[in-house]
Amino acid sequence: MYSAAELRSMLLDARQRTLDLVSDLSDERLTVPEIDIINPPIWEIGHVAWFQERWALRHLRGERPIHPHADEFWDSATVSHHARWELPLPSLTATQAYMQQVLDAVLERLSEASVSEDEAYFHWLAIMHEDMHGEALAYTRQTLGYAPPPGWRLAASSASLKTTGGGDVEIDGGIYRLGALPGQRFVFDNEKWAHEVDLAPFAIARCAVTNEEFAAFVNDRGYQRREWWSDCGWKWREREHAEHPVYWIPQAGKWAYRLYDQVLPLPDTEPVMHVNWYEAEAYCRWAGRRLPSEAEWELAASGMEKEQYPWGEEQPTARRAHLDACSLGTVSVRDRASGDSANGCRQMIGNVWEWTATDFLPYPGFAVDPYKEYSQPWFGSERKVLRGGCWATRSRLIRNTWRNYFQKDRRDIFAGFRTCAPVR
Repeated sequence: MYSAAELRSMLLDARQRTLDLVSDLSDERLTVPEIDIINPPIWEIGHVAWFQERWALRHLRGERPIHPHADEFWDSATVSHHARWELPLPSLTATQAYMQQVLDAVLERLSEASVSEDEAYFHWLAIMHEDMHGEALAYTRQTLGYAPPPGWRLAASSASLKTTGGGDVEIDGGIYRLGALPGQRFVFDNEKWAHEVDLAPFAIARCAVTNEEFAAFVNDRGYQRREWWSDCGWKWREREHAEHPVYWIPQAGKWAYRLYDQVLPLPDTEPVMHVNWYEAEAYCRWAGRRLPSEAEWELAASGMEKEQYPWGEEQPTARRAHLDACSLGTVSVRDRASGDSANGCRQMIGNVWEWTATDFLPYPGFAVDPYKEYSQPWFGSERKVLRGGCWATRSRLIRNTWRNYFQKDRRDIFAGFRTCAPVR
């Protein structure tokens, strides 16, 4: 059984984060030009309420829609990306009223002290979904060059940390159980279930690739040299006229970068962020390295004992992992030593999502969950698996087995990477 009070607290917290992410934006700033990598923010906040209503009220309890046009406005499975800019969506005030109506109805029905596992599943689903869209709204504000959300402040500078303390850890490999184990409180279908994979010994970087390390690739004309790029990567680079990571700015012989509406000196010891899979792949070739498979990544994070987090079974805290937007942007790769995995890898949870070499495909025996649009439509070679979460990821969402997935050309997300030594 699950505690209604715990679910209620998470529902309120998720909704407050959503509202905080748009609290300073007018109707005009919420209705933005069409861009293929974002949603209109006014649509996105209505969609999270629709999703909650869809599963926690209509599916779970058989109730009728609260809003007469809910499905035609906010059902992401039937409303195309382009159409989201064409719809006569409600104003911010009206959308917030709908959001409150849905939340009030959900909370009212959570009156019992305990909740069955089946019922709790659909509340967890809505919470996780809203957490993911909250992170997407954080990406959107960066993409649009808006100010950071109110109250989000930069972390104290880590400029004094001049060394990355890098190097590799060697991992023996062996028969590893990749994926989630039964018995966890909420697991998405693409994590199910742990299955044996045979991994050869490998060496993986202790830390993610830093800005300083990636700048060496850029300064060595890495974006101009065809030999470092795959055919698809080179086509992307030429199409986009990419010369460096998307938000980097050359400034008096050094690099700066844009973080929301601020231009700041590029911090050497923080992980490179906003690079796509092609850029990570090209860097690896230049450096004589490679990206880890998701199985190698998970073993480095979990160990053969299958810990839920790199440091063990305790829930994430700010001391162990940079999550929850506790400060704005990344921190040095040397921070959060108490979150190291047993294998000696740092920040495998938090700071930046990490690209892997693995295509987003189902695990053996995959069975679709009730929210069938979450994973199944996106399996294939066009999307790569990312692991570990980022500084804006909610701590209740992430764990070692969590599989994120994006197209290889996406660099709006808060993603970086770590590398492996070449196979000997």
